[in-house]
Amino acid sequence: MEMCFSVEEGRVLHGLIGDASGDIVVRLDALGFVVHASENVTELGVDLSSMLLMPHIADFAERDHTREVSFHVEQVFTGKAQSGWIEFPVRACQGHDNKDFGLNENQCELRECQRWYALSLRLVEPESGAAQGALGLLRSLQQKRALQGEIDTCALIDPLTGLANRNAFLAHLRRNVTERRDATMALFAVDGLRAIFMQYGQQTADEIQWGFAKYLETMTLPGHDLAQLDGERFGVLLPDMDMKQARLWATDVLQTFASLTVVASKRSPELTASAGLSPVERTADWTMRQAELGLVMARAGGGMQIGVCDQPARAMSSGAALELALEKTAAQAVAEAMERAKRRLA
Repeated sequence: MEMCFSVEEGRVLHGLIGDASGDIVVRLDALGFVVHASENVTELGVDLSSMLLMPHIADFAERDHTREVSFHVEQVFTGKAQSGWIEFPVRACQGHDNKDFGLNENQCELRECQRWYALSLRLVEPESGAAQGALGLLRSLQQKRALQGEIDTCALIDPLTGLANRNAFLAHLRRNVTERRDATMALFAVDGLRAIFMQYGQQTADEIQWGFAKYLETMTLPGHDLAQLDGERFGVLLPDMDMKQARLWATDVLQTFASLTVVASKRSPELTASAGLSPVERTADWTMRQAELGLVMARAGGGMQIGVCDQPARAMSSGAALELALEKTAAQAVAEAMERAKRRLA
């Protein structure tokens, strides 16, 4: 579709797109209806040349976003929004019969057809001051959103084992506490991993961690949440399991692991694991602490055991006093450093 621009429109277009190649350029009338569009508008799965009535720019958006886009366009034309971008999804149904794209309720509902775009508009104003329309850019956000999705996913994944990390696990744990679901938390760790690291090195320790992670993946059931909490501990959230059921399951996990890691050579390290259990109660921090105490008790008993902390439940102390003490210590250290610097310069 050929697009012709006046001198004023050319100036606006130059300032709008610069060297942005690949963007869809649209020209709107004073009401926001599409007058012309660059040929790559076909990326949206629409052929404007076959339409008798041109669509409104807001019609490109999904139904749930049409009103939002229409309001933004109105703000631009009334001078209340001079510039800026608005992001919205469109249904870019390539390969489908989509002649009525954006003009009725029969939009494609396939998830793979959804694409996000950003729209920027600049008014085209003649010397009289009355806006005669606008020029706009539709810029694809798919690569940006895909990258952001990968970043968000990586932020919740442990890079060594590929399991969910502490942040992801705590989110699930807090949700269970808030919703008062019956659940138990299990905390696992390979016994003597620090000694293995000192004797065999980091690579061996990493391989053991990776192997234990894969083993726990095979032992967890659908609905269980498994995560690596740090360089040594693994957490498992066991929904709809009481302490008795969780103990039986954890016992099977430890015994099976021990039977799988029997070594023929005395030079190879004997691998065992221990576990601590806690009911999911009070807060996520309280649950984590109780499970950690159970793990400490299991290891204190020689390892290859399951520990449960039966001490009376106590509220956890606030960390405000510790934070205040650390702030005072840091401030004092800075003051002393400045004083020493003054004495050296004197």
